[in-house]
Amino acid sequence: MKTETHLIASPSPLYKTRRDFLSLTGSGFGLLALSTLLDQERALAQSSKQGGNVATLNPMSPRPSHFKVKAKSVIWLFMNGGPSQVDTWDYKPELEKHDGQELKGFDKDTGFFTDQVGPLMKSPFKFAQHGKSGTWVSEIFPNLAQHVDEMAFLHSCFTETNNHSPALFQINTGMNRMGFPSVGAWMTYGLGSVSQNLPAFVVMYDTLGRGLPKGYAQNWGSGFLPGVYQGTALNAQGAPINNLERAENMSDHRQRAQLDTLAKLNRRHLHQNAEDPQLAARIESFELAYRMQMAAPEALDIEKEPQSIRSLYGLDDKRCAHFAKQCLTARRMVERGVRFVQIYSGGEENERSWDGHTNIKDNHSGFAGETDKPIAALLTDLKQRGLLDSTLIVWCGEFGRLPLVQKGGTGRDHNPHAFTTWMAGGGVKGGTHYGATDEIGHKAAVNRVSVNDLHATILGLMGLDHRKLTYFFNGRNYRLTDVAGDVVKDIIA
Repeated sequence: MKTETHLIASPSPLYKTRRDFLSLTGSGFGLLALSTLLDQERALAQSSKQGGNVATLNPMSPRPSHFKVKAKSVIWLFMNGGPSQVDTWDYKPELEKHDGQELKGFDKDTGFFTDQVGPLMKSPFKFAQHGKSGTWVSEIFPNLAQHVDEMAFLHSCFTETNNHSPALFQINTGMNRMGFPSVGAWMTYGLGSVSQNLPAFVVMYDTLGRGLPKGYAQNWGSGFLPGVYQGTALNAQGAPINNLERAENMSDHRQRAQLDTLAKLNRRHLHQNAEDPQLAARIESFELAYRMQMAAPEALDIEKEPQSIRSLYGLDDKRCAHFAKQCLTARRMVERGVRFVQIYSGGEENERSWDGHTNIKDNHSGFAGETDKPIAALLTDLKQRGLLDSTLIVWCGEFGRLPLVQKGGTGRDHNPHAFTTWMAGGGVKGGTHYGATDEIGHKAAVNRVSVNDLHATILGLMGLDHRKLTYFFNGRNYRLTDVAGDVVKDIIA
């Protein structure tokens, strides 16, 4: 009787066992479909040939926008706490006429302190018209008043909550609860970064010991997007970025050798784990950290700026020097290809931010004094360097304030029904005004602009269609604007 011989092939050295082989090849069919979907969503990192092998590159590699635009970077100037529209950019003569009168039919639950509702209160500040556009500006912004013809104002913005934390989440992520990607994370997910030596998304918060905005790092987090897209917050005190300097006993040659060895081991592990995107991002993070040791100190060194620029921003003015440093740093960042920069004015506590509950005059005079000169200098500096057209500037807070006085003081309570946002540069039509509040500045009344609309417009100015920028999570496609949002085309040049 003839004995049959079964030839059993040994498993490839890439696989430990036949079961491992079947598991990985089985997953491969699913990955083929997944790769097609990711490619359609423009979520695949670019690849290149290295020594005959395909190597996954930085997930922050620049990616094309949906359509051509001028803007390449965003600087979001966030007035934390909720600046009052009727005391800054939304002049209301009728509020002066009705000063001290009760607002009939007012819903006491509109503000946060429902038992402290007082009568109408006129603005303690004088307003004057500026520029060819004749824009009314509060006296607290003498420097920014000279730039109104470069700004586009959206006077009819509104939000859904009267509490700081959920309002901050909504303006930053589109949702009034935590766990969702921020605007900066969505932007870098969609476009990547021009700079491969600096973080794509940089955040700067209060440096005077007043703390982070309520909600903390959730405001610039990546949510369910890969962690590589979250914002990098610069430290308020000390070294801007931890562990940026190489250890004294570590030479560049030795560190490079260590990273090369680590990369070799990680790539081998990556190959055996079906191109795990989180692992690929982790590998790149080591390389970015190494490159940042060379690039970040130079980018953050504002001492190299000429004295004329330092004086322009107000670095020699104790009142605004801290914010001036951040604005100048923001300019240096976008100049070097950083995609998204967000700067917070004000900290966590009520009177230590634009949250003027007890005395709107002192509160807003103080914070305007800290920010007016540096922001005006930023606009001037970007323009003279030819960078304003490619940099979108956004100014706003999380909500506005009521036209009423808050009992017990001379301040104003929160108002989710109306706030003003202005934008400049980046393809914006300067000197324009869109939307309007009612005659006393209580509610957005004409061409109302939701937070979804605001986000759709910011993405649109950066060349991204908010309806196409999606990420599959928990069984459905998510986007920054959820299922709503319209671009405010009237402010686009």
